[in-house]
Amino acid sequence: MPVDHDPYAALRHADYRRFLAGAVAASVGGEVLAVAVGWEFLQRAKKLLLFSSSAAEALADPNLLEIEAGKAAAGLIGLAGLAQFLPVLLLALPAGQLADRYSRKVLLQSAVLTMALVGFGLSAISWHSGPVPLIFGCVILAGCSRAFSMSSRVSLLTQIVPARDVANAVTWNSSGWQVASVSGPALGGGLITVVNVITGNMTTAFTVTYAFAGLCCLTCVVLLIPVRPRAVDRPAETRSLASLLAGVRFVWKTEILLAAITLDLFAVLLGGATALLPIYAQQILHINAAGLGCLRAAPAAGALVTAMILAHRPPLRHAGRALLLSVAGFGMATIVFGLSTNVWLSFAMLALTGALDNVSVVIRGTLMQLLTPDDMRGRVSAVNAVFISSSNELGAFESGLTAYWFGPIWSVVGGGVGTILVVLSAAALWPSLRWLGPLHKVERIVVNPAPPATN
Repeated sequence: MPVDHDPYAALRHADYRRFLAGAVAASVGGEVLAVAVGWEFLQRAKKLLLFSSSAAEALADPNLLEIEAGKAAAGLIGLAGLAQFLPVLLLALPAGQLADRYSRKVLLQSAVLTMALVGFGLSAISWHSGPVPLIFGCVILAGCSRAFSMSSRVSLLTQIVPARDVANAVTWNSSGWQVASVSGPALGGGLITVVNVITGNMTTAFTVTYAFAGLCCLTCVVLLIPVRPRAVDRPAETRSLASLLAGVRFVWKTEILLAAITLDLFAVLLGGATALLPIYAQQILHINAAGLGCLRAAPAAGALVTAMILAHRPPLRHAGRALLLSVAGFGMATIVFGLSTNVWLSFAMLALTGALDNVSVVIRGTLMQLLTPDDMRGRVSAVNAVFISSSNELGAFESGLTAYWFGPIWSVVGGGVGTILVVLSAAALWPSLRWLGPLHKVERIVVNPAPPATN
């Protein structure tokens, strides 16, 4: 272990501080949007049911209205997850190719500016009580923005900090994202609740909240203006199909990276309960929009604690073992959350899922930055973006669909069980993952992935 470990190495670079602050602002905006869209779907589902043929029955039985509204909202949330995933699936590889050919900073600013327009667009739709399909149109545009922002943001990192500080920068990136994930949902839920109380109008509450999210994204665009990334070598040819798929081939051939990304993909795809939190908040835990914001912030609160610990300690000595155990713990905590009817226990389990998931985030992010050549960072980041979007947005679709069929509790509990099975399968399929040691020695591990000799 290095004795001169500097936990603030990356933060000593001014451009990285601006980059991190902008990323936090944009992430706050994205989290505010997620809370508002989920809560608005629930409210609109109630209105649609009240105007349906079963309106009289629903009005006569408020409990029936809540159940049916939750079921309809689960379907809408699942479709929204799919609407965000498909643009990433279709555009991530071309976006990665552009990030290797053109300015990653300009691409990132353009993508975040698009997200700002999404926020202002949703604000206008809510103000005029526009139809639900228009909301889905904005969600699809947000998915397009995500495809380009993820590839450019991740690949831009090594142009801002020197190689020796990359691992530290990845950890602080995770910390910043967790800060946004704590404050964003709390701000979103709080804004909806406060504006609704002041104005007595939920439409106004959604309008203000969406506009705030758009302003957060604009702040990111402004903060990136003075950042001056170092020049990097560009690939000689980036227009062919072979070049487009170069990132896929690189990840496929790099066993340790493929194992880490695949483990994270299926664990979060199956075990993520975040998409169903609006239903849990209203029907199972019986809390309002502010309470929903706190629930959404809980995983990030736990992850932030883990990120700060990882930033202030030397590198993990047994990174592979830590990765497998943390993902298995994530599955166990998800099961407990799914069965809980107590607000405090549910909050604690969500915080624990975030704390354990952040170990996977830091290990996977560090591996990707250390193993990827400069001229391929955009395309490899694009592959990672597809995996992450698959686990989050496609996971939201999976959760919404299974909740529609079997109910939210069975959806979450079954996902937690599936996560544990994924860990066991990954440990058996990729033995080198079990023997992954300190990340600063990752090159030697990749070259010779065999387990150490035993006496």
